[in-house]
Amino acid sequence: MARVVQALGDDISTDHIYPGRFMATVLPSETPKYAFADMTEFNAALVGGSIAPGSVIVAGQNFGCGSSREQAASTLKGYDLTIVARGFARIFLQNSINLGLRTVICPAIEASVGDELRVEDGRVVNVTTARAFDTVPLPAARQAIIDAGGLIPYVRARLAP
Repeated sequence: MARVVQALGDDISTDHIYPGRFMATVLPSETPKYAFADMTEFNAALVGGSIAPGSVIVAGQNFGCGSSREQAASTLKGYDLTIVARGFARIFLQNSINLGLRTVICPAIEASVGDELRVEDGRVVNVTTARAFDTVPLPAARQAIIDAGGLIPYVRARLAP
């Protein structure tokens, strides 16, 4: 089970996730400290280590819209977060897959900060409210990339003798 640590609405852009003013910093080891930099309390909780790995951000439609910067996905991957959203922007979703960020498309998700969620068998179960919501599965090849930890580990494993 994982706890919801942030609940967001629709159209959360890559500028919300990783503000463009930090684009001079692109190393995956450095980008996480700028995650949601303009949401100062949430950023402080992430940077301060009070957000447990595997925690969940819940969002509405079009999460990750805006620019194609992959740092928006890498900054979240740096905290080992899972993103459960009603829908993702196409480029953000592909960047997330390539980097191995756990993303779950759940068109009817309803959850609040503090709720406990479990992702299982094609649905998200909100244990706190005792409600379940169907997910939209990714194609098997895309899911295999996420499960491998991203495109590079996936390809390395496939090419290994």
